[in-house]
Formats: sequence, structure tokens, C-alpha cells
Amino acid sequence: MTARGLPGDCRTRCLPASTRWGLVVLGFLWALGAAWGSGPAPPMFAAASAPPEPLVPLPLTRTLDPARVALGERLFGDVRLSGQNTMTCATCHQLTRGGADGRPQALGADGTPLSRNTPTVFNVGFNFVYHWDGSATTLEEQAEQVLLNPAVMHTTWPEVLGKLQRDPSITAAFKAACADGLTPANLLNALADYERSLITPNARIDQYLRGQQQALSAEEIRGYELFKAYGCVACHQGQNVGGNLFQKFGIFPDTMSPPRAVAVDDPGRFRITGLGRDRGVFRVPSLRNVELTAPYFHDGRARTLDDAVDTMARVQLGRTLSSEEISLIVQFLHTLTGDHRGRSLGGHAGEDQ
Repeated sequence: MTARGLPGDCRTRCLPASTRWGLVVLGFLWALGAAWGSGPAPPMFAAASAPPEPLVPLPLTRTLDPARVALGERLFGDVRLSGQNTMTCATCHQLTRGGADGRPQALGADGTPLSRNTPTVFNVGFNFVYHWDGSATTLEEQAEQVLLNPAVMHTTWPEVLGKLQRDPSITAAFKAACADGLTPANLLNALADYERSLITPNARIDQYLRGQQQALSAEEIRGYELFKAYGCVACHQGQNVGGNLFQKFGIFPDTMSPPRAVAVDDPGRFRITGLGRDRGVFRVPSLRNVELTAPYFHDGRARTLDDAVDTMARVQLGRTLSSEEISLIVQFLHTLTGDHRGRSLGGHAGEDQ
């Protein structure tokens, strides 16, 4: 029942047939216009029928314990968290490279390339699971998996705790931030809270979504409209422009890309669940700051954003885009670059590094 006490559909069903059909036709015409950019909706429908934006601005701040964040930042760059004292979290997650490392695949503890690309650490706290296959459900779990993985940080808890316990300054920092001092749980929580602090708000798309129409150029708005109309927002939506669902990579066959130099048969989430439907399924990445995080995809196969947009259109949407359409969408993607600690990340070049 509605607030007026009538069945929910009576407000239209009780109208004359000619009026109801008129509303249907006008709504259909508006939908076409909105989808293909042919003009604004008719005035009588613009306010009532306009679909909500699929993207949501990031919060400008997050409430976290400053002492734990500071401790986590210190640990993030500490080589003692790796078995041979040669790697840190920041080795792969470089804030000057968009929170990634600029490599097709991450390097392991022995310098050998791993099978997957390094995801950005920026805005990671807004993801629903972690790693490309979703093997971790919290940032604490993700950090522990990396620390104890022989192919990555290659350490053990006795080794890490033993090294840190011999350092009076770090043990004092743990006591100041955590009632029970240095423990595995507190170390993981400090790392996770620092990572949660790595938000990049105030991107130009956020300004636009908050009502500042002048924040985007006409071409960038056209690119955003294409991004919505062609279905990119089916996977890349919400406040992190992705990061909140799984999707199969390669819904449509890729018949145009040249053969890859190294063929890697990555089972994706199948490795975790053992379910046939999860073969080739990966966590959809966030597109925030994407201009800085080349190369792209779980295996780093796309060198540039143009390559990535072209590939996504073909293998995920079954579309072949023109060079102009690709350019417009890429221009829109550049508006997703935000600020970190009050400074725009846009000063760092991603694809040229």
C-alpha cells in the first residue's frame, strides 16, 4: 500500500489508457536519449525518472586511531617484515606509482616475477575482499597471507616478532598504540589501519558528483556517459568504482589481441573454491587513480589505458569501440585521480614509469 492507501501501481493503472501509453512512450524516448547522449529528458520526466548515478563520491576523511595509523605506516616500510630483510610492503605498493609497482607481475622474495599484477593499495579499505582471487576477506588476513607466503615476504611470526622485540623504539610504539603491545594481531591491525587511511578523495569525478558541473570538461562528460551507456558500470560502480564483486575475465573470445609472450593459465577464484563456474573469475579492481597503475588486468597484459579500454569492450561487453570512443572513455578515467594527504596524485605519471 502507498502512503495514500492505494495499491502501489494504481497511480498509473487507474489513468485512462491513452494517458498510460503516452507515459510509456515518453519514458522510452527519454531512456534512449539518456543512454545515447541525444539530449536531455523531457521536463516532466527529468526529475522523477532520472536514474541515480552509479558512482558515489569517496568520503573526504576516515576516522581511525592516529597512533595505530602511524605505527602501521612505519611497519609498511620496514624491511624486517620480510625474511631476508630485503622487501617491504612499499616495495610493491609504491605511493608514487599509484599504490602499485609499475610491473606486469609483482616480484617475489627471490626476484622472480609472480603470476599476478600488483593491485593498488590506495582505497583498498573500500574493497569487499582482497587479492585477485578473493582469498582474504579482511585486510588483516590479507597482510598475514603476504607475510607468511614463501614466494612473497617469506617470513614467520617467530622471526618477525624476534626482530622487532629487539628494537626498543618499535616496542615502545606498540605499547603506546596497543594495550597489550607487540603481538601478531596488533601488527596486522596497525598495517590494516594504515592501509585504510590511504584514501584518495576529491577526484574531479567526486567534485562533479557533488554538483560541481564545471569539474569535468565536455569530452570527459561524454566519456562518462559512454562508460555508463555501454555497460562498464555493471562492474565498475559504487564509491570505489569497482572492488565490490567478482567477474569472469573474458566473457567474449578475444580474437584481435596478439599472442602473449608468456601464456599463464590462471584459474582465478577456482583455486579458492574449486567450483567450475569460478574458473577465470577475479575480483573486479577499483578504477580509482587508474591512470597511474599501468600495466593493467590480473596479469598485466594491457600496457596502456587505451589498450585496457579496448580489450574490456571486446572481451567483457562484446563491443568494438572506435578510437574516438576509446579516447573519450580514457579522458573520463583520468578524472578518477584523487588527492592523498591534500596533494593531487595527478602529478605522478603512471604509464610512463
